[in-house]
Amino acid sequence: MRKQIVINEKDNVGVCLETCGEIPAGHKYALKDIACGDYVVKYGEIIGRAKQNIQKGEWVHTHNVRSHLDENAAYTYDFYAETPAKTTHTFMGYKRKQGRAGIRNEIYIIPTVGCVNNVCIRLANAAQKLMKGSVDGVFALTHQFGCSQLGDDNENIKKLLCAIALNPNASFVLFVGLGCENNGMDGIKEYLAPYGRDNIAYFNCQDVEDEHAYGMEILNGFIDKAAKYVREEVDFSQLCIGLKCGGSDGYSGLTANPLVGKISDKTVAAGGSTILTEVPEMFGAEQLLMNKCASVEVFEKYKKMIENFKAYYTNQGFPVYENPSPGNKKGGITTLEEKSLGCIKKAGSSQIVDVLDYGELVKETGVSALNAPGNDLIAATALAASGCQMVLFTTGRGTPFSTFVPTLKIASNTPLSDKKKGWIDFDAYTMDEDGLFNLVVATANGTYTAKSEDVREIAFYKTGVTL
Repeated sequence: MRKQIVINEKDNVGVCLETCGEIPAGHKYALKDIACGDYVVKYGEIIGRAKQNIQKGEWVHTHNVRSHLDENAAYTYDFYAETPAKTTHTFMGYKRKQGRAGIRNEIYIIPTVGCVNNVCIRLANAAQKLMKGSVDGVFALTHQFGCSQLGDDNENIKKLLCAIALNPNASFVLFVGLGCENNGMDGIKEYLAPYGRDNIAYFNCQDVEDEHAYGMEILNGFIDKAAKYVREEVDFSQLCIGLKCGGSDGYSGLTANPLVGKISDKTVAAGGSTILTEVPEMFGAEQLLMNKCASVEVFEKYKKMIENFKAYYTNQGFPVYENPSPGNKKGGITTLEEKSLGCIKKAGSSQIVDVLDYGELVKETGVSALNAPGNDLIAATALAASGCQMVLFTTGRGTPFSTFVPTLKIASNTPLSDKKKGWIDFDAYTMDEDGLFNLVVATANGTYTAKSEDVREIAFYKTGVTL
């Protein structure tokens, strides 16, 4: 096996695939002398500038490289993206009256406000004794918000929770409110009314004498109906996959992210959809994504998303390059540009067909970009809320979390996969495209492939004041 790799002929750094002297595995070394102030190039793109003279063979990292990110960069549109040859694939899913098919037959209990979290948890626990037929589970999707939020936050928590209720994996949904919160039940009902769903129930705890008995009566009815649902063969156009990375390392842009990019292309070729998010982890590589936008209109929406997110940082007094994380750096990532160039490989080579706002449902087949931050649980929740039935989560450091849809952990390196067998679902160092695609199909067909599938978590992207 090679000890080093050079990714692009334009590069002036290579990557150690295993520890080479003082240079840790996954870290960079200089292919030639790099003078102080000169560009450092990886993936054929600039990832930073040398802070001092770097000799050929020397370790290249944070001690001698700084970001070259320009916060005021001007963007252009020069379309270039591949159109993969169309294919046909199917999976066994639960057909829905509206929207895409589900890959799970689940019941969600969603609190409108954190005050009723315990009520929802008690209901979910009690419902486990009622499981039968094809029901995959009853889950309380708790959170700490829903009251005392102002402005956009108050609107966005409503949008997020309603979008979660519309996820195809939910056969039935029970909204539980308190009765005096800002995120009131009337607003939830009004938001969901245009969708015409008959699989959603609502009640406020202050309006009933015994909230547990009231909720259990509803759940009993839900379970009786859901137990009779059966899987049917459906086209891949019914499938939407979320693309996310977390705890990236020096291998992520070489193995896990490019491999997931191949799965994204394969899904799109079969008529399905994928969603890329983590806007701050596009900084430094955003122009490459802009050039993949399918039209000028999509480009303008994408550019606005990037510029708004940059303004969000600078208005708070923070530089947009407040990244990578300590774990990223330990794994070999030096600058945000390097992290972003590796991150965007998850989207493959297909064009970007749409740009979604936070809490907005996916509309187009193909790759969409979603407005959400890089935080693992917030971003994964946003992906699932936009309609993804599963999330492919690449990682070089490892994590046990899962959002409320199956979240497959894809390791960028074999040592992580071997060490954390209880977390990792696939070792991407093998670059086994067929193996990962088969895992995706098996998950869609109902196999509990995700090691973390017993976990259901959501997180909210809060940007404003809490009273």
